[in-house]
Amino acid sequence: MQEIYLAPETQAGQDSTQVEGHAMQSHPAIYQFGPYELRIRTRELFKHGTKLKLRSQPFQVLQALAERAGDVVTREELRQLLWPKETFVDFEHGLNTSMSELRSVLSDTANHSRYIETLPKLGYRIIISVNRVAPALLQQRVAVQPSAASQQEAPATKIIAGENPSPHLLWWGLALVTPLILVAAVFVYSHWSKSRPRPPLATARIMLAVLPFENLTGDAAQEYFSDGLTEEMIGQLSGLDPSHLGLIARTSVMHYKHSEQQLERIGRELGVQYVLEGSVRRDASKVRISAQLIKVQDQTHVWARQYDRDLSNLLIVQGEIAGEIAHEIQIALGQPERINPARAIPLSATSIEGHDLYLKALYFWNKRTAADFRKAIDYFQEAIAKDPQDARAYAGLADTYALIGGYSQEQKPEYTQKARAAAQRALELDNNLPEAHTAWALIVQNYDWDWKTAEKEFLRAIEINPNYATAHHWYAEHLMWRGHFEEALRESELARKLDPLSLIMATDNGAILYFSRQYDHAIEQFRYVLDLDPNFPRAGIINAAYIQKGMYAKALAGMEKPPQVERAGWYWSTLAYIYGRSGQHAKAQEALEQILKVNRQRQVDAEYLVQAYLGVGDYDQALTWLEWAASHQPNVLTDLKVEPIYDPLRSDPRFQDLLHRVGLAD
Repeated sequence: MQEIYLAPETQAGQDSTQVEGHAMQSHPAIYQFGPYELRIRTRELFKHGTKLKLRSQPFQVLQALAERAGDVVTREELRQLLWPKETFVDFEHGLNTSMSELRSVLSDTANHSRYIETLPKLGYRIIISVNRVAPALLQQRVAVQPSAASQQEAPATKIIAGENPSPHLLWWGLALVTPLILVAAVFVYSHWSKSRPRPPLATARIMLAVLPFENLTGDAAQEYFSDGLTEEMIGQLSGLDPSHLGLIARTSVMHYKHSEQQLERIGRELGVQYVLEGSVRRDASKVRISAQLIKVQDQTHVWARQYDRDLSNLLIVQGEIAGEIAHEIQIALGQPERINPARAIPLSATSIEGHDLYLKALYFWNKRTAADFRKAIDYFQEAIAKDPQDARAYAGLADTYALIGGYSQEQKPEYTQKARAAAQRALELDNNLPEAHTAWALIVQNYDWDWKTAEKEFLRAIEINPNYATAHHWYAEHLMWRGHFEEALRESELARKLDPLSLIMATDNGAILYFSRQYDHAIEQFRYVLDLDPNFPRAGIINAAYIQKGMYAKALAGMEKPPQVERAGWYWSTLAYIYGRSGQHAKAQEALEQILKVNRQRQVDAEYLVQAYLGVGDYDQALTWLEWAASHQPNVLTDLKVEPIYDPLRSDPRFQDLLHRVGLAD
């Protein structure tokens, strides 16, 4: 039976825009791609339920690309679509502006396209899978059916091609159906209106990026100092007026270190209106800092200063710069009253050395490898020895001990003990330090399963500094472990807005999609990360999404590299699971034997042993290792509620008991 769909707003004689024989009509379709939803009828673009601002011309470009998904839409076709009845002198500029705005809204770039590909000198095409959905209650089905017998199925709701139905029957059919449609529409709208995510109220908030300060000492060994100054300036500014001033996190701005990219592009990629550029030169006792605040839109220099100070007054200089910038930003917002940063205490000779060691620790911590974490631990400890009152050094030490086990695949109990002690000391020294609250939240969540305290601490860190991207990032994970996926995605998007180029935040955004069983969207997100860095370890979760979708060949293709010592557990565990799920039981057993061999040499994470046993179908051994983890590696059980591989165990009373003990039963 052929079905014809009539769109209610389609009128007789209504024009359609023709592009190379393809009609792009005004119809009520909804196009879904990635996290986005394009609503043609209302000319709106949504991301995870939140409406985005998009002007008319970029919207029309996106509509044309969505309607021709996978096919090219040429620049000439777009000219005819956007400016069909006039000679547009600056067409190139107009189209380029529309594309720039569109890419900015989609967090896309021409060099690393996730959604829209540029075909030089030809046009554009959308490269992600697009689903066209006809919205409920916006269409009426009209059936074309030659069989007379079937005409009796639903006479009140069908118009049979080739016949003229009785006007009385049509009238009575409409009279009966219309009230039902109206009642259903009211019910659906009421339910949708109450349940849909509410975007936050619009506020005047300016985004600022502190670009990496240039090291002008001529000594590459001083890079840690200029990098540290960049991070400290971000910290100084982020706490000034967070309701009106947002700061891009260090991870993202460091992508532009020694970069020659134009400010316009940097502003577009980071989503900022202002950038702070600077340089630093220092010797044994003096420091010279130059800084300038630039408005991205027209690249005007709003403010510029140069400071020559004793090194002992470094923190005071940073405070002065932060105060000047805050004042200029407030003038731009029409709020000329001045907000001064917290008063910085001059550094003593001893604390100068401690501060220098702290900056070195940060330098290695931000490299995020097991070896560099060990160097960071040494420098944090030396900084504390020089200045035992430095709460930031204790917080940094706590973060390092909390993370190193995952990066080194060595879940040592002493790491947990040292992380706990350092975080507690940081809170004792400075209860208003967001890094300390975030570190403590992570520790009580992962090792004590104290979800209530963890949430309170994450929210406290965000309250102190809403611009602290890591607090939003880890809180999103916290919500994910508890199964609150919509809230987790919203929090993740806040983190990514503050740190748009962070690969770990982009990957964990994909993890939320994976754990919420949105496998297609998760795979898309992981592919985006792997396009930027094919060796980014955390993005290996893409294999888990492939497996859950039954794409075993894809999953195996990602396992071609020989295992490193630190990744051997993950490697053999994943192989055992893939082979088991795909019915290759002998190979699954061989992979299980390999991981057991590795485990005899050095203890691997219990979750890998659990996955391997699940691969061969030995559920009793899988539960045995989960019980072992509860006593020895409690942090590996945070995903107990949401991990799809545990689904075969969920009906077992032993698993349910474990879920209660971890605090994730509700």
